[in-house]
Amino acid sequence: MENFDINYSVSVGVPAWIYSLGMAPLLVLMTWSLFWKGLALWHAGRRREPWWFVILLVVNTVGILEIIYLFLVLKLKPSQLFTKK
Repeated sequence: MENFDINYSVSVGVPAWIYSLGMAPLLVLMTWSLFWKGLALWHAGRRREPWWFVILLVVNTVGILEIIYLFLVLKLKPSQLFTKK
C-alpha cells in the first residue's frame, strides 16, 4: 500500500489565496450584513409589514436587499435610520 501525503486543510476547488486572507474579511462582511439586516428588520417590524420582515429575514443578500428596502422602498434618509417614528 502506498503512502499518500494529502493536505486535508485545503478543500478541492478553493484557491489557496482565499485561505491566506484569514478571517478578517469574513468578519467584516458578517458585521456589515448583520447591521443592515437588523436595521431593516427593525423598520419592517415597526411598520407591521410581515411579508417584508419574512423576506428580509430569510433572504441573505449581504445587505443589498436591506439597503434597497430602506432607501428605495421606504424612502428613508440616512438621518431617519435610527428614529422610532
